[in-house]
Amino acid sequence: MQAELIDIRNHLAQHAPFDEMAEEMLDKVVSSIEISYFRAGTPILEFGQRNNWLFYVRSGAVEVYRRSGELYSRMSEGEFFGQFGLLMHNTVRFPATAIEDCLIYRIPDTVFKYLWDNDENFADFADTEGRSRLRSALSRREKSNELMTSKVTRLISRKPVAAPCTVRLQEAARIMTDQGVSALLLMDEEDDRPKLKGIITDRDLRTRAVTEALPSETPISEIMSGNLITTRAQSFIFEAMLTMLHNNVHHLPVMDDDEVRGVIALSDIVKYESQSSLFLVSNIYHQQNIKDLKKVSRDVRDSFVRMVNEDANSHMIGSAMAGIGRSFTQRLLELGEEKLGPPPVPYCFMALGSMARDEQLVVTDQDNAMILDDSFDPKEHDAYFLALAKFVSDGLDACGYTYCTGDIMATNEKWRQPLKVWKSYFIDWIDNPKAEALLNSNIFFDLDGIYGRTEFAEELKTLVAEKASNSQRFLAMLARNALNRTPPLGFFRTFVMEEDGKQNKTFNLKRRGTAPLSDLIRVHALACGSRAQNSFNRLKAIAETKLIPEDGVGNLRDALEFISIVRIRHQALAIEAGREPDNNVRPEDLSPFERSHLKDAFQVVSNAQKFLKFRYHSQVGRHAG
Repeated sequence: MQAELIDIRNHLAQHAPFDEMAEEMLDKVVSSIEISYFRAGTPILEFGQRNNWLFYVRSGAVEVYRRSGELYSRMSEGEFFGQFGLLMHNTVRFPATAIEDCLIYRIPDTVFKYLWDNDENFADFADTEGRSRLRSALSRREKSNELMTSKVTRLISRKPVAAPCTVRLQEAARIMTDQGVSALLLMDEEDDRPKLKGIITDRDLRTRAVTEALPSETPISEIMSGNLITTRAQSFIFEAMLTMLHNNVHHLPVMDDDEVRGVIALSDIVKYESQSSLFLVSNIYHQQNIKDLKKVSRDVRDSFVRMVNEDANSHMIGSAMAGIGRSFTQRLLELGEEKLGPPPVPYCFMALGSMARDEQLVVTDQDNAMILDDSFDPKEHDAYFLALAKFVSDGLDACGYTYCTGDIMATNEKWRQPLKVWKSYFIDWIDNPKAEALLNSNIFFDLDGIYGRTEFAEELKTLVAEKASNSQRFLAMLARNALNRTPPLGFFRTFVMEEDGKQNKTFNLKRRGTAPLSDLIRVHALACGSRAQNSFNRLKAIAETKLIPEDGVGNLRDALEFISIVRIRHQALAIEAGREPDNNVRPEDLSPFERSHLKDAFQVVSNAQKFLKFRYHSQVGRHAG
């Protein structure tokens, strides 16, 4: 092959969909190519003209328009256009003009149609826009992970073993031994149709019965676990895993409406989940001091990397990492109470930010706060809660969750207040949305009660959901604030780099990617009165209320997933290479596949920000001052 053709081939092979094309097909494309040059401002295709070529941009930039003259898309290096006309009797449907000097590879329609008929990946790529390409790319990943495609019913190997909740302790133990099970379901049989009332496990028998030397005739209802955490028969295995992580339970009854289909155990999921984040969580609760917790924390990054290498999705990874972070926090609170004694008044420890949203990764600091009972007296009680907050904060820092540089921690007196004060904070931020209030809203409106009287946190969630949805002024200002961070995509669909400091020639996938998405999703979720915290769950709520078009929700979901996965893989690769992980990416370190689809995802973010501005336009303009 001539040197010029080798150069053409190498360039095509760096860009989707040619990067996955069979060798003989790629050779056929390369040997057919003709090269053209178009000066800036020159029309390349005009509406209605006959065209027999697919146009591939080697260098330069092209604008493609709709028939009305409205801009449809901008194309840059490695992208192609003209395919829709080739599929419509070789008649141009979308006119195109060079907006920079362009070097164009022209591929004949005969070759295009050959690829269309014989290469499914090429046909899918050519037939779709950015969002559909993202969906296609994500679907391939999802299909490779059994956790994400298999239902929990696959783990059920036998009918559930159950007994009346009136059974005595000795009889319950005998049933479990005879049936060879580690968990016994307890049913309320007063009605014609028995209902699940509770569960007892081997661990419960050891810790609640044997250790306490309870009589054999003790009613099992006295030590059973009620208010059960369950999963649906339609759930995927990864959803059951996240439920176990979030709630620190080892057995999950599987429900089909009100009927119990079976019980799945931690050991069942570990068969699929070889990175053992569930075992890591279990191990955390067995540690007796901060020194031992610090040793266990070394396994967190290994767990993260294994999940990435097993093609877990971002929701699974973010939730698993958040579950691990919660477990460290909860164990530190238990140890703190053992050291300091019981709390003088009830309290709730809140996680904020990415941990509350179940979107935590390995590059993270600690954001937390305390809600105290309204009977709290600072003079009598605050010394205890300050000492507890400091114990937890120091312990988290030792375990790799660094101190918050913005001092958003329970060690700060401002964020260690009674419930009534927290309610006054939230009401004031919504009623008076000044700059500081908006910043606090972005931080504190992602909250999760993880220890103690968690109903305190639930009251705050309800307050926010009800009050924010009825305050158009607050939503308008929050929307305006959400437009401050823009995706790193330039006018010609090129990446915009940081130009100073040690991160020169990189872009930050959190600050310029996932954070802008989280911000705008939060605005829409608050507008529709959702209490959800996770961005994917917020999108479900937005879709249900039809606040934005269905396609718009799908676009946001796919963009969030793809940007998150690229960010996650970037961090995992750094860990495997022995480097400190971060969020700053150099384009040359991305694969052609990632570069191409990141541009699609960033375009979705840009379009969503434009929609946000349009959706709240009148309020944004009215309250901009």
